[in-house]
Amino acid sequence: MAQAAAVTQKTKPAPAVVKTPVWKWTGKTKQGDVKSGEIEAQDASAVEQRLRQMGIEPTKVKKKPKDIVLKIPGVGGVQEKDILVFTRQFSVMIDAGLPLVQALDIIGTQADNPEFRRVLLTVKSKVEAGSTFADALGEHPKVFDTLFVQLVRAGEIGGILDTILQRLGAYIEKNSKLRRRVKGAMVYPAVVLTVAVGVVIALIGFVVPTFDKMFKDMGGTLPGPTQFLVDLSKTFRSGWYLYLGVPAAAFVGFKIAISKGRGQEVWHDTVLKLPLFGPMIRKVAVARFTRTLGTMISSGVPILDALDIVAKTAGNRTIEKSILYVRAKISEGKNIAGPLAETKVFPPMVVQMIGVGEATGAMDQMLGKIADFYDDEVDVAIGALTSMIEPLMMVVLGGIVGFFMIAMYLPIFTMASTVK
Repeated sequence: MAQAAAVTQKTKPAPAVVKTPVWKWTGKTKQGDVKSGEIEAQDASAVEQRLRQMGIEPTKVKKKPKDIVLKIPGVGGVQEKDILVFTRQFSVMIDAGLPLVQALDIIGTQADNPEFRRVLLTVKSKVEAGSTFADALGEHPKVFDTLFVQLVRAGEIGGILDTILQRLGAYIEKNSKLRRRVKGAMVYPAVVLTVAVGVVIALIGFVVPTFDKMFKDMGGTLPGPTQFLVDLSKTFRSGWYLYLGVPAAAFVGFKIAISKGRGQEVWHDTVLKLPLFGPMIRKVAVARFTRTLGTMISSGVPILDALDIVAKTAGNRTIEKSILYVRAKISEGKNIAGPLAETKVFPPMVVQMIGVGEATGAMDQMLGKIADFYDDEVDVAIGALTSMIEPLMMVVLGGIVGFFMIAMYLPIFTMASTVK
């Protein structure tokens, strides 16, 4: 009997998680002001009880209907600009003395992005229910990352939430500009490479077959380059799916291999050593590291917690391991400059400036200056990279088209010489 009961207990399915419904309410304060909002509760009576505890007499409580959300891959979602606008507006409202819940309600109801509106109103409901602002934000990690939540928590504890939000807004804006500059530098090579692939496919699939028919009528032996293109065109037309599928499968396999584990570590280490892109990527990483760390230290976050968060947001496993190594050494009682130099990831100038900032007690200011300097260095590196890539890509594209033209007209020139 006991064994049977044990078996029954083990095979019993786990209870389903029931999501708390959301209620839309309208009520009046003791001063006669009309208020409205949303609250998560089990039933309408629980909503009314909570409102009366808040000093609001409910006039209307209605269950909020479920939103029908059509999600298209790559479209929608909360964008970085939504976070930036929210941070700027929220810091102004808090600085002006508006209550936290009221500021969330105003920004949430006016948000253009429906997904972001839902998140903000949910955060407002959590704060109304007694949760801290940081904990309520932390329940949405896909929208508010660890850095955002930890800085807000530091602002709440220190009573300087408005100042923290202003620093967060400046950080997000500068980080966004840096990311846009890097992406902008990659647009031109991507466009030229796409055009080159398209031109090659068009020539092999449509132009070469026309010449092939003409060459057969002419007779004779084709030159080596021409025969190569004719054979390539035939195999492409008969097995085009292999020419397109194999590179696509190789690309997907490569992405999977570098997505985690040892493959990711090797790839991230290789990226930093690339001839053209490596120095630029390193400068971007230094700018992000110094700006993030400086923002957190100036906001009152302890150095060990700050380094832990900075490591998670580094975006490169090699740099992440270096930062965690520095954190471990600091926890043992060492300063920050020595372990940073041991990693050999950060330039000597950065290490020396951080050491000076640590010795003078102004490391947050020194980190900000380093970040501004490397922002300018990234601009210079992007300009130099673009000026080098443009002629290189044009030479490659011109060489491909030139090879096709010579290979196609070579038999005609040979025949004309023979006839002459």
